[in-house]
Amino acid sequence: MADDLKKGLEGVLVAESKLSSIDGDAGRLIYRGYSIQDLAEGASYEEVLYLLWHGHLPDEAELEEFTASLTEEREVSDDVLATMERLADAGEEPMAALRTAVSMFSAAEPERDADPEDLEATLRQGRRITAKIPTALAAFERYRLGEDPVDPDSELGLAANFLYMLTGEQPDDIAAETFDQALILHADHGLNASTFTSMVIGSTMADIYSAVTGGVAALSGPLHGGANQDVMEVLIEIDESDLDHREWVEQANDEGRRIPGFGHRVYNVKDPRANILQQRSEELAENGESKWYDYTTTIEQFLSEEQGLTEHGIAPNVDFYSGSVYYQLGIPIDMYTPIFAMSRAGGWIAHVLEYQEDNRLIRPRARYTGDNDLEFVPLEDR
Repeated sequence: MADDLKKGLEGVLVAESKLSSIDGDAGRLIYRGYSIQDLAEGASYEEVLYLLWHGHLPDEAELEEFTASLTEEREVSDDVLATMERLADAGEEPMAALRTAVSMFSAAEPERDADPEDLEATLRQGRRITAKIPTALAAFERYRLGEDPVDPDSELGLAANFLYMLTGEQPDDIAAETFDQALILHADHGLNASTFTSMVIGSTMADIYSAVTGGVAALSGPLHGGANQDVMEVLIEIDESDLDHREWVEQANDEGRRIPGFGHRVYNVKDPRANILQQRSEELAENGESKWYDYTTTIEQFLSEEQGLTEHGIAPNVDFYSGSVYYQLGIPIDMYTPIFAMSRAGGWIAHVLEYQEDNRLIRPRARYTGDNDLEFVPLEDR
């Protein structure tokens, strides 16, 4: 049994965790015992961060202190800003810019000489990373537009402040609440590729900056992050087509085109996060443009009723509705995956800290399938 090959480590248990649990058959996601629906409807992203990092939901005093500690860490160094400007001018991809920014944050870390086994110091470092990522991302986008960065607003929560720094305008309540909810939904999701990458790095007792940088790198791959961008590009293609959106879906299906945002390695039913974002998309449509919501619901209805995909375990995942929600909020399409990272960094940090409490270097084996007993030939005789 120990020698059974499990490609991609699928189904292999490598750790125990109290952070999140996924029931793929029931379509249920919980963070530390709380359903994602309850957290999305009743908590803020800051409360969810506190829950993941400290093991319980904060009371008012704890939340006030925690939020203040995040707010005071939002500023990034002039060196980071200068690098974001250079990368924007060079046409760099946003995920690559974010990877660089997170790595650079450590240069200004006041506790960078802390003992790697000091988990309280690691948590403080993780808090600084989480607070600074929105500032660096927003600055990069502003530089791409030829605009100056917008300083953080200490009166705004993390979600609303990001939208403010991105656009230069304070978001309305619906936009701020929707984006805050999206951050909650993406904060953690078991041992996905980026979380596991962060844990592997953390298991070496490398610093948390290295672990989060590795998480960003893993998320940048198209097989992990990026599906929400793919969904939005399809919706734009529908919008620019001469066909009615129902006709477009039927033609795409006849041509055998795969619609992004459907199917998941864990869920066999509709992703519970997709249900929540679908509701937010509908609310945004009622207060603005409705066509993006119409397109997504038409696609889902066609693929589920006409093709019966949901009966075969292929249903909408979180990316199917997050793409249109972000677009309705005015967020550039290639910023969708960096926003995913902005949210998921909290989960990466939580998993690294949890694993390091009883750390063991993650060191799997590979089955050797190469040659044996080859005769060595000296260089001059080859």
